[in-house]
Formats: sequence, C-alpha cells, structure tokens
Amino acid sequence: MHLEFENKKPIAEILNDAKKYNYDYKLNTEDSLLIKGDNFKGMSFLLNNGYKNKIDLVYIDPPFNTKQNYYISENRSNTISMSNDSILAYKDNFSLDEYLEFMRERLVLIYEMLSEKGSLYVHIDIKTGHYIKVLLDELFGSENFKNDITRIKSNPKNFDRTAYGNQKDIILFYVKNNKKNIWNNVYIPLNKRDIEKRYPKVDKDGNYTTIPLHAPGVTINGATGKPWRGLYPPEGRHWRTDPKEFDILDAKGLIEWSKNGNPRIKKYVKDHKGIKSQDIWEYKDPQNPIYPTQKNQKLLEFIIQKSSNPDSTVLDCFAGGGTTLTACTINKRRWIGIDNSNQSIITIQKHIKTKYDFLDLSYQ
Repeated sequence: MHLEFENKKPIAEILNDAKKYNYDYKLNTEDSLLIKGDNFKGMSFLLNNGYKNKIDLVYIDPPFNTKQNYYISENRSNTISMSNDSILAYKDNFSLDEYLEFMRERLVLIYEMLSEKGSLYVHIDIKTGHYIKVLLDELFGSENFKNDITRIKSNPKNFDRTAYGNQKDIILFYVKNNKKNIWNNVYIPLNKRDIEKRYPKVDKDGNYTTIPLHAPGVTINGATGKPWRGLYPPEGRHWRTDPKEFDILDAKGLIEWSKNGNPRIKKYVKDHKGIKSQDIWEYKDPQNPIYPTQKNQKLLEFIIQKSSNPDSTVLDCFAGGGTTLTACTINKRRWIGIDNSNQSIITIQKHIKTKYDFLDLSYQ
C-alpha cells in the first residue's frame, strides 16, 4: 500500500539530496553528539560519515502538525498562552502534503541509519498517526511493524465538546528486521493499585496472596498424584510439585492453612519480578515541563532499556528538551541528538552536564 500526495519524492532522489550535506568536521564515535540544525542535514551528514546501518534505536517525538506555535519562558514551558517573556520554541504548522513529505524524507534517512537489529519508535497523535503508519509500512515493510502502542498521557478531561476526551497518543514501533531486533526482558514494577488488587493479604513479611497446591491434569504414577499429609489433589488435578517440596515450604511458613484445613501456597509481592509490558502504557506528561511537549522520562528509559544495549547508539533527531538524551545518559548509552531550535539547544545544554561533542550546522 502506498500513500499518494503532492510533491512526493522518489526515495532515490531523497538519498541523492542527502549526499550534498557533508561538512568539515571529524566525528568522534566514542562520545555522544549534539547537532544544532535541520535534522535532514544532520542525518545526511551522519550517513555521509559512516553511520549507515549503525544506529540501534531511534525514538522521535516529531511535530504533530497541530497548527500551533510552541513557546518557552523562564518560568515554565507552555503551548497555548504567551507571556511577556515567552520565546518561540518552534512552529508546527504545515499543509498536510508538506507535513507528510517532511516526515517521509526524515524517515527515509532514519531507515538508512538503523542497524539490522535496530528499532524505531515514532511518538505521534491520533490525527496524523494513521498517515504516518502507512508511510512506515511503505518504507519498512508491514512485516516489520511490531506494535501500535497506546500511551495514556493525562488524567481524564472534562471538556465541553461533542467528542470523547483525549487521554492518549500513540507510539508506532517498527524494526529494521523483525527477526533480529534487540529485545531485552525488562519488567514493569507493580503499582500500588496492582499490589492492593493482586496481593490483598498482609503479614509481617509484606503483601501476599495465596494459590492452590494443585494444578489441572491427572498424574497416574508420579509423585504429584500421591497423597500429602493424608490429602489427595482434587479430582482431575495433580500437585504442582513433588509433595516433599510442600514440607519445605510449610517449614518456612510459606503455606497458609485455612480454618477448614485447606492449604495454599503464599506468594509475596516482594518476590514478584514485575509484569511484562503490554501495548497500553501509562506514562503521563510532566506537570511542569522544561520544554513544550516534553514527554515522561520514565517512558524513554523503558524504551531504551527494552530496545538497546549498553554498546548501542541511540538517535533522537527531534531532540526537543533532551529527555531522550537524559534517559540515555542515565542508562549509559551513547546518544546523538539533533534539533533546529535555539531554545531546544539551550535547554539541553543547561540540563545535560556530562561530556558530549557539539556540532552547529545552523549556519551551513
């Protein structure tokens, strides 16, 4: 499937345009890198200097084509009002055709930069996300689409309008090769609500729940079908393990006996390693952002842990306030950030104190 729109360039033309952008700058592949300038030029420069198939993870939170201007002030970031000391951070106002080609050209370069084990997360809203999904299917192949992730971004809204409240945006997750992408086992800790629901009992060792000693299925000859302390498993079921293990658990106080003499195994929340991530994430936006449209840092940390390794390089070519770069620094990943906004660069330089290289392409 292909999305047709005005002034859509052939991929070969986009890649040929990228060859024009090379600069007299020696890249240091050991340190992180912040680039000020148009991200098409910045990524073109990287491609022309050895970064083809070198990036393991790209996260982008690009413009959503909201038809708004975004401002920043000394006191706080905002997206609607403009106080006397507010400074324009960036404009987000395209025609639909302009926006689609703007995004597509950058996605072409991202595809070229991703390694065979690389992943792309595109954070977008519901108004433009379906267009971007078709563009990504076209560029990456629908077989390399992994997930459409719903991100709960705010508390429920009480707007007076003839539509449902907008609590979410989406993250489109694609990979370069669906058989090779980095995928680490990162579990999400249970929140207070989950703990109260799933581990409602409490003793001196903390919250716990109980489970039966038996499981579905019948054992004919094995130990799991034999009696334990005069008890047999219920009809159609067998003991979960050799009943000798129950003696050990009972000695440790890990079997709870009911008033009717029914034993159950105690499972503590402290031993729960976390839950596997699903496709609905609750990472709400910060209440006092340092940059317009700033995203939750824990969201970025989770993506980085899940889809990159310590020796990976992570790219955010719409770096904004530098949340991705900060999350990479915390997780000891090398990062490359690109942004054309003066206020973005100022914000990043103010908040990231670790060593990195800086390249200014804004005058090129």
